[in-house]
Amino acid sequence: MTQFSSLSDIRQALAAMPMADEKALDAARARNGQLTKPPGALGRLEDLACWYASWRGQAAPVLAAPQVLIFAGNHGVTAQGVSAFPAEVTVQMVANFEHGGAAINQLSKAFGAQMTVHPLDLDTPTADFTTGPAMSEAEVVTAFQTGWDAVDPLSDLVVTGEMGIGNTTSAAAICAALLGGDPGDWTGRGTGVDDDGLALKTRVVAQGLAANESRDPLQVLRCLGGRELAGMCGAIARARAERIPVILDGFICSAAALCLETAEKGTLDHCVAGHLSAEGAHEALLDALGKSPLLSLGLRLGEGSGAALAIGVLKGAIACHSGMATFAQAGVAEG
Repeated sequence: MTQFSSLSDIRQALAAMPMADEKALDAARARNGQLTKPPGALGRLEDLACWYASWRGQAAPVLAAPQVLIFAGNHGVTAQGVSAFPAEVTVQMVANFEHGGAAINQLSKAFGAQMTVHPLDLDTPTADFTTGPAMSEAEVVTAFQTGWDAVDPLSDLVVTGEMGIGNTTSAAAICAALLGGDPGDWTGRGTGVDDDGLALKTRVVAQGLAANESRDPLQVLRCLGGRELAGMCGAIARARAERIPVILDGFICSAAALCLETAEKGTLDHCVAGHLSAEGAHEALLDALGKSPLLSLGLRLGEGSGAALAIGVLKGAIACHSGMATFAQAGVAEG
């Protein structure tokens, strides 16, 4: 099993990731052209099915074993008052996940996904990044490893989600560090802070940027991120190594994924964006990643909820692609 001991190990793994199966993609496109429908009549579902086929290496794949992975971490930056909720809520929500009471539990069940939650040293928050790095190299690598190991190689789809009071502040700081612009461009209301709270969050993001000058993407993950963001990075990377497609969740998940894509361009080719969240900067972040969301429903819950809901869209795309008859099979004349 792959073991990581440094950020350098992670860089090497990202540089050696497998590519999509071009033969399977060509075969899937050929099949799509023979199905009993006018060309392009299923719109984006057709592209989705062919994309999925290319990563699974099958012209007519089946999506039968989706996996939802939730990572939880606590942030030292909450001491700055950036959240409308106290840090104890992270622990309480993990218990709710484990007892099946959260939205993500219901959505995972609805779409036949195996869901697991992975708390990451909740008793030890990351350091306050306004005064220096949030994590040591050992801490961020350990969290990445947890995410890597959480992926079941037998799954055929991975959704990553998170829980961590304060993590929209962390995500905003990552975006500002890697994409530039004013801190206010990336800072949103998160759990629902008021105008004064938003101004405070923006100042905290600016302080974090000033206190952590490196703009190397994996160092940005270490210095401005959190354990749950690093865990999601590990899971997304492992999924790529296993050629398992990924549905990205909202702003925080996308910010974590940005670290991977910036470290090694093309790392997220096996990913689609599940939804556009109500967190204001998410659209700009998806634009930067070159990802068009499958859904736009005003969600801002986190937990992987928007991505889990999008499992239904992807399942529908694959069901049509792999289950429909061809013109020849159905005895229907082609136009």
